[in-house]
Amino acid sequence: MLNQLRLDHANMARMLHVLQLKQKTLALGERPNFQLMREVVDYILTYMEKFATPLERICVERLQEKAPEHLDLPEQMANDYRELKPRLQRLANDIDMILMDNVLPMDRFADDLKAYLEAHRAYLRHEREELFPLIDKHFSQDDMEELRQALPEGAEQELERLQQAYPELYAELRGADVPAV
Repeated sequence: MLNQLRLDHANMARMLHVLQLKQKTLALGERPNFQLMREVVDYILTYMEKFATPLERICVERLQEKAPEHLDLPEQMANDYRELKPRLQRLANDIDMILMDNVLPMDRFADDLKAYLEAHRAYLRHEREELFPLIDKHFSQDDMEELRQALPEGAEQELERLQQAYPELYAELRGADVPAV
């Protein structure tokens, strides 16, 4: 299960890397592929809602029991993660406006995108450097199985559906390196 969490972490880093490339294109004054950006944002929002939230709840509950001295870390990370969602939703709304050819200040959009990327990367860094070692140290095989069971019914099918729904995104990700976050 921890390997799956690490794989999800790496995949999210790839998603953020794709957005960062588009943000750099914007910073150069060029027009990125906004449709692809929307696919990335949709994917991340769906992932947050359907997969990350149930896992986060189990992690916090287990660490409350097994390592209460470290409880401030998962609680702070949960708060940080919840703060990412409205920021990402605002970006989604802005991308929709752009796709409908509405006027939107590109410098503000680029700045908002950059700030979101920095915040999400900081979250991934905390996850990799602090949360995963805690899970590895304090979670039993039963705890890991409970994490696996916390995934929503049909999670694997949902991931396959997302892969089919966003083919351009997956084509882009196949060639993406796993950036260091």
